[in-house]
Amino acid sequence: MLRLVRFKATDRVLLIICLMYLVTYIDRVNIGTAAPAMQKELGLTNFELGLAFSAFAYPYAFFQIAGGWLGDRLGPRKTLLICGAIWSAATIAIGFVEGAMSLIVARFILGIGEGSAFPTATRALANWMAADRRGFAQGITHAAARLGNALTPPIIAFLIVALSWRDSFWIVGVISFAWVGLWFWYFRDDPREHKHITQEELAVLPVMKIASERRAVPWRRLLKRMLPVTMTDFCYGWTLWLFLNWIPSYFLHEHNLDIKKSAIFASGVFFAGVVGDTVGGIVSDRILRKTGSVSKARVSVIVVGFLGAFAFMLPVLFVHDLVTIALCLSGAFFFAELIVAPIWAVPMDIAPQHSGTASGFMNFGFGLAGMISPVVFGAVIDATGRWDLPFVASLGLLLLGAVLALRMRPDEPFLDDVEPEAPVLTLPVAVGPNA
Repeated sequence: MLRLVRFKATDRVLLIICLMYLVTYIDRVNIGTAAPAMQKELGLTNFELGLAFSAFAYPYAFFQIAGGWLGDRLGPRKTLLICGAIWSAATIAIGFVEGAMSLIVARFILGIGEGSAFPTATRALANWMAADRRGFAQGITHAAARLGNALTPPIIAFLIVALSWRDSFWIVGVISFAWVGLWFWYFRDDPREHKHITQEELAVLPVMKIASERRAVPWRRLLKRMLPVTMTDFCYGWTLWLFLNWIPSYFLHEHNLDIKKSAIFASGVFFAGVVGDTVGGIVSDRILRKTGSVSKARVSVIVVGFLGAFAFMLPVLFVHDLVTIALCLSGAFFFAELIVAPIWAVPMDIAPQHSGTASGFMNFGFGLAGMISPVVFGAVIDATGRWDLPFVASLGLLLLGAVLALRMRPDEPFLDDVEPEAPVLTLPVAVGPNA
């Protein structure tokens, strides 16, 4: 068994957060693999299934902001204890659903729990990671999320075949509760209060990010500052929701594969995302060290990710060979995931003192895409019977995202103390012998 004591305290915290990303993504995307079995037993249409997919996204989007603020105010340790217990219980509850309505409710509660997770984790990373490790930290944590994507189809398919789709939700829910216990036992909001932290580690953590700050959030100015990042994240999120929710079913229905083979092909696509997340973070930090430009380090990688994903996704509409399509989707997902590390580093670059709230503003765009896209995909598939048409909208938004990324400006830090200066009163100067 891997022993945590072999790592520095900062590395152990990063590892535990990586486990959170992996667990939360298994909990949110397992329905994609279980969907065919659930549809058969519960009698769900693709539109109803799309509603269940999107039911997760509504509270998820809202709690990006509310949860990010809570993480800034209450602290990541308590916040993730609360929301972790909620998403774990909701995952188990999905195993008990009896129809579309109960499934939608369970997915809604799951979104409440997971909505606070990533902004709060970003706040934790802002406290625990040095500035030149932000890209790597965001890359490796989201790589863990994509590893969850990749592992979920074969794991859930195995559990469904060996047990049932209901058992698969119960098992992963129990695993989620185990992570919650690990987090609360080991993590501390302020690194200086952790018994395993070293002075060497503390020396590279800026004081403003170490302190457990309780600053009032300038909501309107911060929202205005983060709006271009939110819009960019919406464009990325639209494509990601397409991959997370529909890729296993796409291989199953469009190419007439059984559940085991569709799970294998879906896993191959998701593994490309694991590599993309890791590479995006490493390259972004390397550019930062080499050039000293935060804008070049973040924006250039994001633009390349959008354009590369567009180039690889385009052939899916015209090619019918299964292996070629799988390779193209893998390439598209690799480039799309190059975006993740730098775009999640941007809130820490812009407003580290409000990184939870700022990342919540940003990821609201992702949640908004999750509200709309699954329902649109399901309706299009029901109306046309074609599983390739949902890719069309993604192509347009990938190009739009590349343009919007140029407006993010992570090189301009957000300042709390920007207030209008008081008017200076000029008094008349006396002129004369007594002046």
